[in-house]
Amino acid sequence: MHQAGNIVVHRFSRRNEVFEVREMTSGKVLIVDLARRRCDCGHFQVERIPCRHVIACCANQRLDWQLYVHDVYKMTEVRKVYRFEFTPLGDAETWSDYEGPTLVANPALR
Repeated sequence: MHQAGNIVVHRFSRRNEVFEVREMTSGKVLIVDLARRRCDCGHFQVERIPCRHVIACCANQRLDWQLYVHDVYKMTEVRKVYRFEFTPLGDAETWSDYEGPTLVANPALR
Protein backbone atom coordinates (compact mmCIF):
# COMPACT_ATOMS: atom_id res chain seq x y z
CA MET A 1 0.00 0.00 0.00
CA HIS A 2 2.92 2.32 0.76
CA GLN A 3 4.30 1.83 -2.76
CA ALA A 4 0.88 2.61 -4.29
CA GLY A 5 1.34 6.21 -3.15
CA ASN A 6 3.93 6.75 -5.91
CA ILE A 7 1.48 5.75 -8.66
CA VAL A 8 -0.84 8.11 -10.49
CA VAL A 9 -3.98 6.86 -12.20
CA HIS A 10 -3.59 8.68 -15.49
CA ARG A 11 -6.64 7.58 -17.50
CA PHE A 12 -9.42 5.22 -16.75
CA SER A 13 -12.66 3.75 -17.97
CA ARG A 14 -14.63 2.87 -14.86
CA ARG A 15 -17.31 1.25 -17.00
CA ASN A 16 -14.76 -1.19 -18.46
CA GLU A 17 -12.64 -1.28 -15.28
CA VAL A 18 -9.50 -0.52 -17.31
CA PHE A 19 -6.94 1.97 -16.01
CA GLU A 20 -3.69 3.50 -17.21
CA VAL A 21 -1.28 4.18 -14.37
CA ARG A 22 2.09 5.89 -14.24
CA GLU A 23 4.81 5.10 -11.72
CA MET A 24 6.20 8.43 -10.59
CA THR A 25 9.65 7.07 -9.74
CA SER A 26 10.33 5.38 -13.09
CA GLY A 27 7.82 7.06 -15.42
CA LYS A 28 6.67 3.59 -16.46
CA VAL A 29 3.09 3.39 -17.81
CA LEU A 30 1.07 0.24 -17.18
CA ILE A 31 -2.46 -0.93 -17.93
CA VAL A 32 -4.61 -2.40 -15.16
CA ASP A 33 -7.72 -4.37 -16.10
CA LEU A 34 -9.71 -5.09 -12.95
CA ALA A 35 -12.46 -7.02 -14.76
CA ARG A 36 -9.93 -9.50 -16.17
CA ARG A 37 -7.71 -9.29 -13.07
CA ARG A 38 -4.63 -8.33 -15.07
CA CYS A 39 -1.84 -5.81 -14.72
CA ASP A 40 1.08 -5.24 -17.07
CA CYS A 41 3.51 -5.79 -14.19
CA GLY A 42 2.37 -9.45 -14.07
CA HIS A 43 2.16 -9.75 -10.27
CA PHE A 44 -1.63 -9.50 -10.12
CA GLN A 45 -2.22 -12.51 -12.36
CA VAL A 46 0.63 -14.61 -10.94
CA GLU A 47 0.20 -14.01 -7.21
CA ARG A 48 -3.58 -13.50 -7.39
CA ILE A 49 -3.40 -10.65 -4.91
CA PRO A 50 -3.61 -6.97 -5.84
CA CYS A 51 -0.30 -5.41 -6.83
CA ARG A 52 0.52 -1.79 -6.00
CA HIS A 53 -0.96 -0.67 -9.33
CA VAL A 54 -4.31 -2.31 -8.57
CA ILE A 55 -4.34 -0.79 -5.08
CA ALA A 56 -3.69 2.65 -6.60
CA CYS A 57 -6.64 2.19 -8.99
CA CYS A 58 -8.89 1.04 -6.19
CA ALA A 59 -7.89 4.01 -4.01
CA ASN A 60 -8.51 6.40 -6.92
CA GLN A 61 -12.01 5.02 -7.53
CA ARG A 62 -12.79 4.26 -3.86
CA LEU A 63 -13.09 0.55 -4.55
CA ASP A 64 -12.39 -2.15 -1.97
CA TRP A 65 -9.09 -3.74 -3.03
CA GLN A 66 -9.86 -6.81 -0.91
CA LEU A 67 -12.49 -7.85 -3.47
CA TYR A 68 -9.60 -8.60 -5.83
CA VAL A 69 -7.82 -11.03 -3.49
CA HIS A 70 -8.22 -14.59 -4.77
CA ASP A 71 -10.33 -16.92 -2.62
CA VAL A 72 -7.35 -19.20 -1.95
CA TYR A 73 -5.95 -16.55 0.44
CA LYS A 74 -9.16 -16.11 2.42
CA MET A 75 -9.54 -17.64 5.87
CA THR A 76 -12.68 -19.51 4.81
CA GLU A 77 -10.55 -21.48 2.34
CA VAL A 78 -7.65 -21.97 4.77
CA ARG A 79 -10.05 -23.44 7.35
CA LYS A 80 -11.29 -26.00 4.80
CA VAL A 81 -7.86 -27.65 4.96
CA TYR A 82 -8.41 -28.49 8.61
CA ARG A 83 -12.06 -29.56 8.46
CA PHE A 84 -11.16 -33.17 7.74
CA GLU A 85 -10.14 -35.51 10.51
CA PHE A 86 -6.56 -36.66 10.66
CA THR A 87 -5.97 -40.35 11.28
CA PRO A 88 -3.38 -40.92 14.02
CA LEU A 89 -0.36 -42.82 12.74
CA GLY A 90 0.36 -44.70 15.93
CA ASP A 91 3.70 -46.19 16.89
CA ALA A 92 6.11 -46.67 13.97
CA GLU A 93 6.85 -50.19 15.26
CA THR A 94 3.28 -51.24 14.37
CA TRP A 95 3.45 -50.06 10.76
CA SER A 96 3.61 -52.65 7.98
CA ASP A 97 6.86 -52.93 6.07
CA TYR A 98 7.25 -50.48 3.20
CA GLU A 99 7.79 -52.00 -0.21
CA GLY A 100 8.63 -49.29 -2.70
CA PRO A 101 11.38 -47.06 -4.02
CA THR A 102 13.87 -45.56 -1.60
CA LEU A 103 14.45 -41.86 -2.10
CA VAL A 104 17.86 -40.47 -1.21
CA ALA A 105 18.14 -36.69 -0.93
CA ASN A 106 20.93 -34.91 -2.76
CA PRO A 107 22.68 -32.74 -0.13
CA ALA A 108 24.12 -30.51 -2.87
CA LEU A 109 20.59 -29.33 -3.70
CA ARG A 110 19.86 -28.27 -0.14
